[in-house]
Amino acid sequence: MATVYFTASSLDGFIVDEANSLDWLTSRDIDVNGPFGYEAFTTGIGALVMGAATYEWLLTNQPGEWMYSQPTWVLTHRPQILAEGHPVTVFSGAITELHPELVAAAGERDVWVVGGGSAAAQFVAAGLVDELIVSYAPCSLGSGAPVLPIRSEWLLAETGVNGDFVCARWQFRR
Repeated sequence: MATVYFTASSLDGFIVDEANSLDWLTSRDIDVNGPFGYEAFTTGIGALVMGAATYEWLLTNQPGEWMYSQPTWVLTHRPQILAEGHPVTVFSGAITELHPELVAAAGERDVWVVGGGSAAAQFVAAGLVDELIVSYAPCSLGSGAPVLPIRSEWLLAETGVNGDFVCARWQFRR
């Protein structure tokens, strides 16, 4: 069981552009079943956690029925942002208190820190992320939301290519 931050990035380290768009990402070729692919990754996920910005992006860009079957938590002080019918749990305390609950819910599988920088940074700062998996798109954005807005050290564990992306799995240097 591991806690994994699985994401994509521009070459200059941004997860969304200034317009909060992922067009730069979704317009590229990637095999969801290939190396470092989304489908293969999500089969090993037992629980998810994301920040409010990621949840709100999903509401805007992928409206309708909730797309995840795994137990999901949203880090927010604004429970009113939740859409009716979404089976998610709101959490607004210290992530060190939440993490054991995430691990228990995941069972034998991994916990996925979904989305972007701020939520992931909280987990990294607390030493709770074991792996960082990033698919790097062949573009730079110049600005936007950073993938990980915190200083941290990682050890490269594995690399690969999937479609237009160079992918890397990093382990947290403790």
